[in-house]
Amino acid sequence: MTTPRPRPETEPLLTPSEVATLFRVDPKTVTRWAKAGKLTSIRTLGGHRRYRESEVRSLLEGNTHTTVEV
Repeated sequence: MTTPRPRPETEPLLTPSEVATLFRVDPKTVTRWAKAGKLTSIRTLGGHRRYRESEVRSLLEGNTHTTVEV
């Protein structure tokens, strides 16, 4: 009998459209931020970008050294 591996903590992920709504920009702008390294993205198995909600909220609140030009 094997013991199950502990599951990594799952964090809510946002789509580019959801992030764009929060920042009031176009979703393509969010993708450009990710390509420029201003925002960390996670790729799904289908190749779509997702963003950690905690990181996005931190950027909105200004609690990080990363600056996002709007």
